[in-house]
Formats: sequence, structure tokens, C-alpha cells
Amino acid sequence: MITVGRRDRGSAVLEFLIIGVLVLVPLLYALLTLLRLESAAMASTQAVREAARAFMMADSEAEGRTASQDAVALAMSDQGFVIPASALTIRCSPECLVPGSVLHFHLDWTVELPWLPPPFSSTDGGLPITVDYDLESDAYRSGVPA
Repeated sequence: MITVGRRDRGSAVLEFLIIGVLVLVPLLYALLTLLRLESAAMASTQAVREAARAFMMADSEAEGRTASQDAVALAMSDQGFVIPASALTIRCSPECLVPGSVLHFHLDWTVELPWLPPPFSSTDGGLPITVDYDLESDAYRSGVPA
């Protein structure tokens, strides 16, 4: 049966609201989450590389560890992240800052997802970010640290 003169008044606004809430809002959240994770991954990679460079420029192992922690904190704060100092671990084989030794930097932390309500935003509510970086000490490094 064909109805003549039937009008659909106001249905476009209702359809737009339904599509906006059910499709666009979750899509926007997914995009923001993906961008935050990508930012965390790139910041972590940059932080570990800068930590390795800072460590290699140091005159002693203690100074190198302090400089590495500072470099990580600075690189992460540039992207708006704050991570605990325990997130960075440094291993040396056989010794640190000896010519030819291998330094292993390991950064392990959890990035929190944006806008999650309190039951979901606990420490388990994020995604783990892990970065490993190996660097060989310069073979022409002058002097052996005390």
C-alpha cells in the first residue's frame, strides 16, 4: 500500500544522534587510545636510546645510572608520561664502561588507557610497554672506571 503525503519530520536528528552515540563515540575513543599507545611506544624507544647515550657519556657507573634515569624521565615527560624510576634496568657484561663491554637497557612500564572509570583504571587497566636496547661500549674509550 502506498501512502501519499507521509512526512518524516525530525527523523534525521534522531538518526544522527543514534549514529553519533553508537558509532562515532566508540570510534573516537578507539582512535585516541591508539594514538596514546603509539605515543607511549615512541616515547619509550626514544627514552631508552637517550638513556644509553647518557650512560656512555658518564665518567663512572653511578653517574651513568643517574644520568640514564634523568634522560628517561625527560624523554617521557616530553610526551606527557610519568613512569617510576624502577622501570629502567641496566645490565653490563662484563663491566660497565669498559671498552668493548655490552650494555643492556630494559624499560618496562604500563601505559594507562584514557578516560576509564575507577574500577577499570587500576594498574592492571593499562597495556604493558617493553623496550630493550643493547649498546657496545666504545672500543677506544679512554681510561677504565674505578
